[in-house]
Amino acid sequence: MKKAVIATGGKQYLVKEGDVVDVELLKADKLIDFEPLLVIDGEKTLIGTPFVKDVKVSAKITKQTIKADKVVAIRYKAKKRVNKVQGHRQQHTRITISKIA
Repeated sequence: MKKAVIATGGKQYLVKEGDVVDVELLKADKLIDFEPLLVIDGEKTLIGTPFVKDVKVSAKITKQTIKADKVVAIRYKAKKRVNKVQGHRQQHTRITISKIA
């Protein structure tokens, strides 16, 4: 079974064929290719500098703009009547890994 480490959105993901992964929002239509940082193929491991040459990880975008849970940032100063609450929901893209070749 082939596994690969891909980097997108400032994060790294360990994926294999058929995996469904939520990544940071991608501006692409249907298909996207990643250059892997590391490929594990049974007993053999290929480490890239920074990417593994002649290997591509193909993925299909299944759903666009999924919103994550809300993260709330609170600023409060005691006895000063200063109070500010701000929320943020990060958008994600759901991808399905189709091929590591």
